[in-house]
Amino acid sequence: MTQPVRATDTPIAIAVEQGKDYYWCSCGQSKSQPFCDGSHKGSAFTPVKYSAAESKTVHFCGCKASANQPLCDGSHKNPV
Repeated sequence: MTQPVRATDTPIAIAVEQGKDYYWCSCGQSKSQPFCDGSHKGSAFTPVKYSAAESKTVHFCGCKASANQPLCDGSHKNPV
């Protein structure tokens, strides 16, 4: 299985708006982290949709290793 690029070693805090959809970059190559910019095209990766149930700040995964994608689960603390 192809591994994603580790975009950052920290979660990315984003203020999301209730009712909006966000598309998280799963490949790690997007220049618009943590969101998809289409860099995955031609690969096995696809963006992960996040639908905001409420307006709040959420922490999107930056290391691309979270088991709770697209949100951070602390996986960035594990050595690579």
